[in-house]
Amino acid sequence: MSTQTHAFQAEVAQLLHLVTHSLYSNPEIFLRELISNASDACDKLRFEALANPALLEDQPNLEVRIAFDKAAKTLTVTDTGIGMNEAEAILHLGTIAKSGTKDFFAQLSGDQKADAQLIGQFGVGFYSGFIVADRITVESRRAGVPASEGVRWVSRGAGEFEVEPITRPERGTSVILHLRDDALDFADAWKLKELIGKYSDHIALPIKMEGEKWEEGKEEGQPGQMVKTGEWETVNQATALWTRPRKDVTDEQYVGFYEQLAHDWQPPLAWSHNRVEGSTEYTQLLYIPGHAPLDLWDRDRKAGIKLYVRRVFIMDDAEQLLPRYLRFVKGVVDSADLPLNVSRELLQESRDVRAIREGNTRRVLGMLEDLVKAEPAAAPPSGAADGVTDVQDKNDAPTGADKYALFWREFGAVLKEGLGEDHANRDRIAQLLRYASTTSDGVTVSLTDYKARMKDGQKAIYYITADTLAAAKNSPQLEVFKKKGIEVLLMTDRVDEWALSYLRDFDGTPLQSVAKGAVDLGDLQDEAEKKAAEQAAENVKPLLDKLKHVLKDQVEDVRVTARLVDSPACLVVQDAGMSMQLARMLKQAGQPVPDTKPVLEINAEHPLVKKLEGSDHFDDLAHILFDQAVLAEGGLPDDPAAYVRRVNTLLA
Repeated sequence: MSTQTHAFQAEVAQLLHLVTHSLYSNPEIFLRELISNASDACDKLRFEALANPALLEDQPNLEVRIAFDKAAKTLTVTDTGIGMNEAEAILHLGTIAKSGTKDFFAQLSGDQKADAQLIGQFGVGFYSGFIVADRITVESRRAGVPASEGVRWVSRGAGEFEVEPITRPERGTSVILHLRDDALDFADAWKLKELIGKYSDHIALPIKMEGEKWEEGKEEGQPGQMVKTGEWETVNQATALWTRPRKDVTDEQYVGFYEQLAHDWQPPLAWSHNRVEGSTEYTQLLYIPGHAPLDLWDRDRKAGIKLYVRRVFIMDDAEQLLPRYLRFVKGVVDSADLPLNVSRELLQESRDVRAIREGNTRRVLGMLEDLVKAEPAAAPPSGAADGVTDVQDKNDAPTGADKYALFWREFGAVLKEGLGEDHANRDRIAQLLRYASTTSDGVTVSLTDYKARMKDGQKAIYYITADTLAAAKNSPQLEVFKKKGIEVLLMTDRVDEWALSYLRDFDGTPLQSVAKGAVDLGDLQDEAEKKAAEQAAENVKPLLDKLKHVLKDQVEDVRVTARLVDSPACLVVQDAGMSMQLARMLKQAGQPVPDTKPVLEINAEHPLVKKLEGSDHFDDLAHILFDQAVLAEGGLPDDPAAYVRRVNTLLA
């Protein structure tokens, strides 16, 4: 029953050192974080009480109370939530999970204002209390355990903390901040109410403060003062924002709710708030963020939106309510049809969940389509709750059509996954795709725009995939297309090759890789060019046969091509074959790759090709030609040392 002293996890100690040395120029964020933690504790109790109502004990009301004592220099945040036992206090207050501090430190920029916005995103919000306090005391008791099994946790934010057992009749947690002298402004009712209204007005729990009244001095000349009334009054809206009519909610309130919901202190690009009625009834409030989270590509990351059933919080990351390719969406769904004891397993099988998932998907795609249609100057009236929003604030958020360009830069690669995952909405997703092109001068273009400016006689949408934009732009496969002024889409995301296997055509026009099959420009190539290509192939047939023999272990075929203008050779694969870029990616990922060989295409008019005929170094030149073609399309020779030896021999 004695006090125990524990050392902080090393990363926590490092974090506390930064906090206590005033890294943050915005100290008020501590209150936002502590209230958010208190709300989470109440949500957890509400959920556990569904299966075990006895956990509510004789305190059925879930609430957060803020108390202060200027004379004692304390500020206390108390909740009636799930609480902690001793082991949980040591675990939760003395360590930080992998996803927390490591990534947090990686993002610190030295810009105090920017760094202050990071703290809530990494699960380290509790420690922000040390921004204003030189000591923090936490007293807690877990719901359902005896009053004698309470715990007190105390730390000065240095290298250690103390834990001791206490008797605590009330369930829940009290966080007591012992304020520093330069932080006594936070022991003021008006200041606290202002901050609660700014950061926590949308918490779906009552946040209460003890009322105050003005009392005149008892004797003449004695100054008056504010005194506590002993009555607790609610100082926030205390209603879930999504349950209110959207005409009663302002843009600023929607943005504020998003910031609290997503721990993101930049405004969203768009949101949609709707009540859906019919065979399945639910309310949805969905947001499209303005930037991608750091762990967007982490396979172990939980993603999803918050699920409530009749305003009762059920789970944080309900992945079943949105397809995986929309995992960047934040929001809330409140269902009237699901059972209160719904589990993740039941969510996977429920017909109602499938209906909600489909409805959410349609709504998100609709928001993205509205972003595409919006003009930069367009601005909806205040309170508009659906579609594009033009919130102007300290972050100078982009407006109108600029927003979709920002969205695509942050989330475009994720959205492309929908081509393979969502057959029902594939055409809508295709309309949203954007790519660089050989004529777009750094601006991404849609497939619709590309098709609108296709040349007369062009029968396909041409594209090339590569590891980088530079490799795509400079690929020898593009030479004839550049010569004829034919636009080619440049695709450089790792997902492109896989995604396009599900999108064979767009609006009736086939998509054709310029690195697959023999180049056939159809009506774009005149008869004279076709005859010249056929004649060149006939003239160099002995050379082709000799190249096939020398390179028989590396290529499937050697042929003359019309696609090259300045380069001597390039590599392509057959129409139905796997591209060399995809094969490289699979190898890098340790995946099996079919044993296929590329086709070597040569430019019969190039001096190097002409030099091959009758050369004493034919074999060396043939291998150099092949290896250079591999390098030009982003690969590496199978035997780099042999390539270097051959080049050096010829140079010497």
